[in-house]
Amino acid sequence: MMRMELNDVEEKVLADTLKASLGRLHDEIAHTDSHDYREFLKERKEILLRLTSKLH
Repeated sequence: MMRMELNDVEEKVLADTLKASLGRLHDEIAHTDSHDYREFLKERKEILLRLTSKLH
């Protein structure tokens, strides 16, 4: 398992980046026609949500 120590500014930048990625993924999931690609994006979204929850 990897551990990282972040200062407050680094944590804020990472949280903002994850939030932006989640927003883009939401739009991409909604607009894709490929079932397989949609499932891939949903899995990626879940990973980003887990990472976000670990920051707080």
